[in-house]
Amino acid sequence: MKTILVIDDLPENVFMLQDRLENEGYNIITAYDGKSGIEKVHTELPDLILLDIMMPGITGIEVCKILVNDESTKHIPIILVTAKAGAEDTKEGLEAGAFDYIKKPFNRVELLARVQSALKLSEANKLLLEAEMKNTFVATVVTANHKIKQPLTLLSLSSAAIKRELGKDEISRESILSRLKYVDTAVKEITDVLNQLNTIKKPELAQYTKNIKMIKVDEEDG
Repeated sequence: MKTILVIDDLPENVFMLQDRLENEGYNIITAYDGKSGIEKVHTELPDLILLDIMMPGITGIEVCKILVNDESTKHIPIILVTAKAGAEDTKEGLEAGAFDYIKKPFNRVELLARVQSALKLSEANKLLLEAEMKNTFVATVVTANHKIKQPLTLLSLSSAAIKRELGKDEISRESILSRLKYVDTAVKEITDVLNQLNTIKKPELAQYTKNIKMIKVDEEDG
């Protein structure tokens, strides 16, 4: 069942939308001002938002801009609900990032058509987001394998050399210290790569082979 968040400061408008949409099988959650609406978007992550423009405090346009510029909510389509019919008002709402708008009083057929259209976009956005996450995960694994393989080999060789040295009758302290320096270098390289991957907020993909991509990290760390 798709979840729709209705944000409107007028209870009668909320009730009207809730009644019509629940009768169509949608799960409706509500908020009566911009601040609580933003909070509910983050806690509930609805499939669609119906947002009134004219509200006290944070206006619908401001709420729209906040949600569209938030990485965690920008994929959720927003339909602005407005009593205004002017071209400038419509332009302002769409420029703020809204998917669509609907005018009061509500026409049932138009309301359902616009809701269904927005929900199709919501589903497409979710599929795209899932695909991007999958691609990023695969690219992260490829990057880790590519960047860490060499220092891991160095660790393995150094460990084997230290074991051989420890098996001798006369152990060379200098030889062991020399190998331990290689170990320190390898550990630092691995740590640097993992730290970089951990701090990347917007992964940028780079071509690794013809059909495989990896996460782009600073060349000096690899």
